[in-house]
Amino acid sequence: MKDRGSAVIIGASGGIGAALADALQAEACHDVIHRFARSFPAPHSIDITDETSVAAAAALVRDSSPPPRLVIVATGLLHAVGHQPERKLADIDPDWMARNFAVNTIGPALIAKYFLPLLPRRGRTVFAMLSARVGSIGDNRSGGWYSYRASKAALNQLVRGFAIAEARRNPDALVAALHPGTVDTGLSAPFQRGVPAEKLTAAPTAAANLLRTIDALTPAETGRIFAWDGSEIIP
Repeated sequence: MKDRGSAVIIGASGGIGAALADALQAEACHDVIHRFARSFPAPHSIDITDETSVAAAAALVRDSSPPPRLVIVATGLLHAVGHQPERKLADIDPDWMARNFAVNTIGPALIAKYFLPLLPRRGRTVFAMLSARVGSIGDNRSGGWYSYRASKAALNQLVRGFAIAEARRNPDALVAALHPGTVDTGLSAPFQRGVPAEKLTAAPTAAANLLRTIDALTPAETGRIFAWDGSEIIP
């Protein structure tokens, strides 16, 4: 490949993000792999809820490497100390809901604001965000998990909008939301009881699945939501 560009993984401190970065490093298909996470030391620390922090990370990529051809946002919030996904209406807490949207929706939007303009205007580029099947409105048959579902549904809508805008810059661009499945990470740890062993995926396997799905997608499929196995998820 003449122009291999760089790759950016945001949320690379552990779990799927770290596994994605490791897999890309092993593939050696990009000139540089940029790993960002909130827990990393400067200059690779990033707080996606802080616009100044996101802008600084984008400036580092812009000034220190070839333009990125792949950006993956592997961040997300599902639970925290004292907070679990809501099981009933009485569990709704406005502060917790706002935190879900800050991390799962607004943060990724800020990443798009600063990183999408860095992608080349010609040739294949990929901007992917980890979403979740439970963010599908049409697939919601069990209710509950109000804040997480709503924040991921909003993320899926953003992906659609970003895809339309990016296609005007580069007709070969792909913008997609990806559902990794149930992965054995801290995000899913409290909810793994009852998950069949064959449906609980190790992070390296999940990363390989996602990269295989990304490789198979075409610009004609931009703006849509796909599961780890390449199947499309209804919005």
